Amino acid sequence: MSDAEIQSQINGLAEKYGVNQRRLMMKVDLCVIPTICLLYILAFLDRVNISNANVYGMSADLGLKGNHFNVALAIFFVPYVVAEIPSNWLMKKTSPHVWLPGCMVLFGCTLLGQGFVKNYGQILATRFLLGLFEAGMFPGCFYLISMWYRREESQKRYSFFFSSTCLAGAFGGLIAAGIHNLDGHRGIEAWRWIFIIEGACTAFIAMLMYFVISDFPEDAKFLSENERQFMKEKLAVGTVGGSEYDRGMSLKDLKFVFTDWKIWMSGMMYFGLVVPAYGYAYFGTAIVKTLGYSEIKTQFYSVPPWVAAFGLSMGAAIFSDRFRHRFWFVIGSCIVCVAGFGLIMGEHHKIGTRYGALFMICAGAYTCMPMLVCWTQMNFSGHHRRAIASGWQIGFGNIAGFISTFVFKTEDAPFYMTGLGCCIAFTALSGILSVVYYFGLRAANKKKQSPDYAVEFSQWPEDKQRMAGELHPSIFYTY
Repeated sequence: MSDAEIQSQINGLAEKYGVNQRRLMMKVDLCVIPTICLLYILAFLDRVNISNANVYGMSADLGLKGNHFNVALAIFFVPYVVAEIPSNWLMKKTSPHVWLPGCMVLFGCTLLGQGFVKNYGQILATRFLLGLFEAGMFPGCFYLISMWYRREESQKRYSFFFSSTCLAGAFGGLIAAGIHNLDGHRGIEAWRWIFIIEGACTAFIAMLMYFVISDFPEDAKFLSENERQFMKEKLAVGTVGGSEYDRGMSLKDLKFVFTDWKIWMSGMMYFGLVVPAYGYAYFGTAIVKTLGYSEIKTQFYSVPPWVAAFGLSMGAAIFSDRFRHRFWFVIGSCIVCVAGFGLIMGEHHKIGTRYGALFMICAGAYTCMPMLVCWTQMNFSGHHRRAIASGWQIGFGNIAGFISTFVFKTEDAPFYMTGLGCCIAFTALSGILSVVYYFGLRAANKKKQSPDYAVEFSQWPEDKQRMAGELHPSIFYTY
């Protein structure tokens, strides 16, 4: 179906159910996006605030030596990677408004406890639990958004959600700067107050989230019956077999999805971007500190690059949705990120240039990631295929978190040449794989246009055709 035919059919559905599309989408945006953005702001803040705490002397107080700090960062990813796909399955089993706030309460309480650790072993234990409880946040939220919006509507919402990580980075610096005044209050160091205050706030807000997080369109309480029916049929326009919301997810579904080359490619592309993204999230503040600023100025100066990243990401998302195109935006932001790393590697003396390069790194990485995830996830169709694909992409991609936490070594300060070089290599890898993915989609679309593919598809078993989703001959991939 052409874009005009799809829009005509959607307009017909709106008239049939008496729905004002503009008003309904505003209602959906207000009920779905802000709550999960707040959730992920807190999740990302709780994950990376250890870098702010370290500026205030956490490593010295806990007696961390050598690569102890790097191991504390890395252990977070052990349960985080393993639990991604199971978490999406459990969320669908229980419902988002139960699963997501439940996880949030647990990681909030864990972070609060992290404020009272006394040694290396205890910080490892709390970081491990933090990774376990946060595992469902990112893929779960992406999966939830994908089930509310059509491909041509999705990028702004994906980018706004993902850009909440930029807001978390900005707020983290501001909060840490404010908490500096609490150093020694009640005999507790400033870095401990970061964990205690942010953990307590997270757990409290999570309890409120139970009442406000929206479930899937098929059973959302804030929609009327005619609005639910309209959303269900609207999301099915141009797809085959509907959403399969009511059918249980099986191991057969899992196996079928993993025979698709797209899922492996999406995981590898995301893998390449995790290294620079987490490299900056965990060590950007340390790099700012090497520019010669005091502890409190370091926290303040860490904020502007995150704000710039939010602005660029949202601007790119708006134009991406308008042009219904992803590929060149992904490549462009990869180039910006690589240029930023190259600039900071090549310039060791001019503070203004080195600081400016951080804007390029942060903006490039955090613009590319939501664009890439939206592009790849919207080329899967149906509850099950998309749930598995999103869990796998984020889970596999976050294996790269182990790399990002070890390539920036204390002994490499102040220039961190090894870490910066690795970030360039992995960002470039993601860009190259994006080109391969683009041409792979073009070839797949061309194959779908041939009569041979339709004949081949018709010979598939009936249950396989029913689970095919975007593999159906009538569904074409977006670029």
